[in-house]
Amino acid sequence: MILAGDVGGTKVHLALYEFTDGNLKHIRDQQFPAKEYSGLEEIVKEFIVSEKVTSACFGVPGPVRDGRLRLTNLPWTLDSRELAKDLDIDYVFLINDLQANGYGIAELTSEQMYTLSEGDASQIGNRALISAGTGLGEGFLVWDGRSYVPYPSEGGHSDFGPRNDDEIDLLRFLQQKYNGRISQERVVSGMGLTNCYAFLREVRGIEEPAWLAERMAQEDPNAVITELALKAKSEICEKALDLFVSAYGAEAGNLALKILSVGGLYVGGGIAPRIIEKLKDGTFMKAFTDKGRLSQLLVHMPVRVILESRTALIGAAAYAEARAAELSGVSPRAASVKF
Repeated sequence: MILAGDVGGTKVHLALYEFTDGNLKHIRDQQFPAKEYSGLEEIVKEFIVSEKVTSACFGVPGPVRDGRLRLTNLPWTLDSRELAKDLDIDYVFLINDLQANGYGIAELTSEQMYTLSEGDASQIGNRALISAGTGLGEGFLVWDGRSYVPYPSEGGHSDFGPRNDDEIDLLRFLQQKYNGRISQERVVSGMGLTNCYAFLREVRGIEEPAWLAERMAQEDPNAVITELALKAKSEICEKALDLFVSAYGAEAGNLALKILSVGGLYVGGGIAPRIIEKLKDGTFMKAFTDKGRLSQLLVHMPVRVILESRTALIGAAAYAEARAAELSGVSPRAASVKF
């Protein structure tokens, strides 16, 4: 049995997998409110009842160094060696969460993705992965001549680069709000959508009706903005989502240029599936391909939205099996194949 984990600042998502004829088979999964626990070990021990886990991998936010990571949004320090000992699991691995997503892509079917642009599917080369959720994750999948090898990145924390008057004024608004430098994550993420809304209300003076202000105060602001924008029930929500999606597409294009992802771009994270109808209207792709003299390079790149919410877990499970097989010489995936 393989244990996979997706560790975030607000929740920890765990799942158990095994293999059937070479394919991952989901057994069960559960989410835990991270801040209610003292550490990852406590959560894992609550999750595992009687199953014998032989290997585990956890996708974590941030750079992992020598199997160790200190989380920024939780008072936890994770160490793969200590986890293996405390949990009595032979092989435990920690990898960046975008890296886990990258390994998960190879396990997905076409039904688990939506194609925004076919591009030129005959091109072979690097692929890019961008993932807006609570924060902004970026990663890349390097083509080594035989397969794709996922690598993590902290590109979501690079500088936000405005492209037009609205974004220039948005940058100035956010510089005052955060008292300094503004990263891409301040615009392209959950907090980014709320920031776009606040900018339109406070700087552009777009009306916020009393009923909307009440909903924004009592409910999840991003959920309210998304709902009303997609239903065309609020001008300010529609404009906020439009500003957000355009910035998202532009940064996706920046990433694609930097790693020359002729093999395609994947859009992951929790936000994309919820706004898929907005992503289909051309706003994202227009910003993605608007790269001056290199626009045609972007036009030919396939762009796909990941719809499967467990992609990081799937990738973590695949990584755990592959690395444990390298170290032990025993492969559950290979052993499951029927000849």
